[in-house]
Amino acid sequence: MTRALRVFESMLRRLDRDSRKFSGNGLPAETVADLREAFARDGCRLDDELRLHTARVARLTVHADALTQASGIQAELERVRRFGADYPDDAIGAAKQLIEATAKLVLLKRNLPVDERQDLPALIKQAQQALHLHPAAVSQTRSGGNPDNSDSIRRILGALTSAAIGVAELRNRFGTDHGRLAEPTGLGPRHARFAVGTAATWCELMLDTLADPDAPWRKASATTPSAGGTLTTST
Repeated sequence: MTRALRVFESMLRRLDRDSRKFSGNGLPAETVADLREAFARDGCRLDDELRLHTARVARLTVHADALTQASGIQAELERVRRFGADYPDDAIGAAKQLIEATAKLVLLKRNLPVDERQDLPALIKQAQQALHLHPAAVSQTRSGGNPDNSDSIRRILGALTSAAIGVAELRNRFGTDHGRLAEPTGLGPRHARFAVGTAATWCELMLDTLADPDAPWRKASATTPSAGGTLTTST
């Protein structure tokens, strides 16, 4: 992101110089005002010399305990996407936290218990099972060509489960908050984008399925007898 801003700043200042050379005036004041407003929305400031300044944070952190709504998780995903390339090790840690927050939100919305001592792979499995997104929970019945019951979906879900667990393992080795004595070497923007992109795919699938009124988990909830012998209803 920082490099892209520097390129944009260079082009903007060049346009301003060319405008002064040919017309005696720089960029129109209305144009500069519009640019300032647009950059401000993304946490950047355009000064009077047309230089861009970013509101950098000390660390790229996610306060996972406060993420109790899907909208909050989606907003954090967007923020980590925006700044992750500048903070690769933080981005990997944030990606893991967002997967964990999403899994817990799913369980809470399904009125299922959340064990704070549970490791992330078990939490991921439990959340996917709650939404019938674990490959083992996909129906083997091929009726009516339903894509949710297809072998293709089962294979994708299996790969996605492994990918989400892989983000947690990557964080344990290279991410933040594990008592490192030295900063990890070799991490770059591509590693951050890879981890964040993987986390985003998993989180968005979970949140989309949780909100989908026609998702298979809702039909199963409406017809599965509870322990007391009554029918449960979808939430």
